[in-house]
Amino acid sequence: MSLLQVDHLSKRFGGVVAVDDCTLSIPAGGITGLIGPNGSGKTTIFNLITGFIAMDEGRITFKSELIDGLGPDRVYERGIGRTFQLARIFPRLTALENLLVPVRRSGLRALFSGAGWSDERSKAMEMLEFLEISQVAGALGGSLSYGQRKLLELGAVMMAGPELVLLDEPAGGVNPALLERIADRLRTLNSRGTTFLIVEHNMSFVMNLCSEVIVVHRGRQIASGKPDAVRSDPAVLDAYLGA
Repeated sequence: MSLLQVDHLSKRFGGVVAVDDCTLSIPAGGITGLIGPNGSGKTTIFNLITGFIAMDEGRITFKSELIDGLGPDRVYERGIGRTFQLARIFPRLTALENLLVPVRRSGLRALFSGAGWSDERSKAMEMLEFLEISQVAGALGGSLSYGQRKLLELGAVMMAGPELVLLDEPAGGVNPALLERIADRLRTLNSRGTTFLIVEHNMSFVMNLCSEVIVVHRGRQIASGKPDAVRSDPAVLDAYLGA
């Protein structure tokens, strides 16, 4: 069953065609990799799905309901979360406070009131413990290592209980030991019902983690399937290595 369906998506920036009549189908319950050479349109596809930029043409449905044309807040409310290439956290809030922001709509001032927050704080601490970064709960976000920021951003996204999470280069700049922890946590979250779509350049990470892989080149899908099949597809080799 397709959880997210992208049909004939196109986006141009002046004379540059970033996404060109692209069609993707993301199955519910899986971990799908979205790969391709630099400049192939992967992050632009993420930005179009999540409403950060407007499409020129196409159709996007989530759980069989149209979401194209919705802004980022409304896409988020529908159950789609995302991370970014450079982790977006609040550097002047503690790690614990960073996780409380997504579950309260009353503004940052409410973080410091202390009223009615026991359940949320317990949930946030459980998330930090799950991610194995509870030791930095009281540390400012800006003082964390890059890998810890990646984990914190993932935790903040998960606090809202999304059904689908788009991860933009979760392995980028992360040391191998921490990267294995990220992969392990993603497998666990997936087993609990969260579907993931991952843009990543680390092919080992993608091939070991993802159940399906989609390859885009020049803004179009050129291959999809199981990791081993995609790895040996002549069109994929051609896109990465040249004719």
